[in-house]
Amino acid sequence: MPYDAEDTRRRIFDAAAAEFAEHGLAGARVDRIATAARANKQAIYLYYGSKEKLFAAVLRAKLEEVRVSVSIDPDAVAESVGQMFDWYREHPELIRLLLWEALEVSDEPGDSEREWRDGFREKVGQLVDAGAVSVLPGDARIRATQDLLFTIMGLISWNFAVPRMCRLVLDEETDQAALARRRETVVEVARRLAAAPDVTAPPASAPDIAAPPASAARAPR
Repeated sequence: MPYDAEDTRRRIFDAAAAEFAEHGLAGARVDRIATAARANKQAIYLYYGSKEKLFAAVLRAKLEEVRVSVSIDPDAVAESVGQMFDWYREHPELIRLLLWEALEVSDEPGDSEREWRDGFREKVGQLVDAGAVSVLPGDARIRATQDLLFTIMGLISWNFAVPRMCRLVLDEETDQAALARRRETVVEVARRLAAAPDVTAPPASAPDIAAPPASAARAPR
């Protein structure tokens, strides 16, 4: 049977995604990836260069998956958020990879970050064009819509990022019934956020705490 380079790359990628999600960058072992991929270690270095570059390639591909998959229809917020919740539930490795990346990898912008930013800006633009946060003008409306999208993504992902915290706070194991109930909660919260644009409006300027209150200024000596 002839050697299939693309199939080997795919097996390495899939094995690496599972290994990095479980152990992070520092804890991952190239020999375990090679064994799981039914490939030799030399193939990993040939195709990806190093363990660090392999991790970056896996994370880049997974981020592209979420960029393409995350979509909120302003005319059907509940349905869109429910679909996003289901996507994260079906791809738990993404949350773990992002957490490991935050812990172990430099926060310096990468080569692909501009493309990802542009992708999410496009999604925000679609929401704005469809009337999201319409009570706000110009840049404030764009910023509020970005905040709305990021907040909704956080509401969803937190259900899968911290299983121990879920058990402690919710006093339950995360089974299918629990996830179904949490899904309904996230959908309802998102619906209310989208229906109450003033919630996402920028806060009023904080008072000058250095200035004495008016009553103090009028107090007798």
